[in-house]
Amino acid sequence: MEYLLLKYLHILGFVYWLGGDLGTFLSSRYLVNRTIGNEARLVATKIMLACDQGPKLAMPMMFAIGVHLASLLGVLPLNALGLSISWLIATVWLVNVLVLYSYEGKPFTAALSRFDFFFRIAVVVAIVAFLLASLFKPGLINADWVAWKLLIFATLVSCGIGIRIQLKPFVPAFTRLMQDGPSDEVNDILETSVQRSRPYVAVIWLGLFVSAALGVHLL
Repeated sequence: MEYLLLKYLHILGFVYWLGGDLGTFLSSRYLVNRTIGNEARLVATKIMLACDQGPKLAMPMMFAIGVHLASLLGVLPLNALGLSISWLIATVWLVNVLVLYSYEGKPFTAALSRFDFFFRIAVVVAIVAFLLASLFKPGLINADWVAWKLLIFATLVSCGIGIRIQLKPFVPAFTRLMQDGPSDEVNDILETSVQRSRPYVAVIWLGLFVSAALGVHLL
């Protein structure tokens, strides 16, 4: 029963991640559309941010659930402490995402956003370090597909970090758009930021498709 429930939740996480990413991608096209008014672009932004919560919430939960599933299958042998650490990471990550979204614009969220950025980098580094350690210490990972899924997950998190870097000029430019109205300079910044983030989105979609294929055929 525990395995079936976690597997079901893992599938739901994939649905919300991919679906939310698609909604974010489509709404971003209206956000940078120069032919529509500021009010419509503001609505598109709100829709985009709401859709983006799907992937942001699904990511930490899929990590913990995936690790737990692999542990139940015996392909990622972890003791109670190891499982607890994975769920703690997911919980901190999840709470951070919820607080940032719920209290957007509050003064303390700037520091929390920086924490979130470096926390994700730490997750990527930890996963890569674990994968490297598994090459030299047999028994840490007992199936190649688990290593591939972990590597893909680390890649997807890295792409999210890349998107955040590319979108760094976006927020001040969008603030100028709302306050001062449209201009060629502001529109160019918005379009460039979104365009530079799209290759990362494509990699995320590809990674999700490959990871889902591995899960469907091997879980």
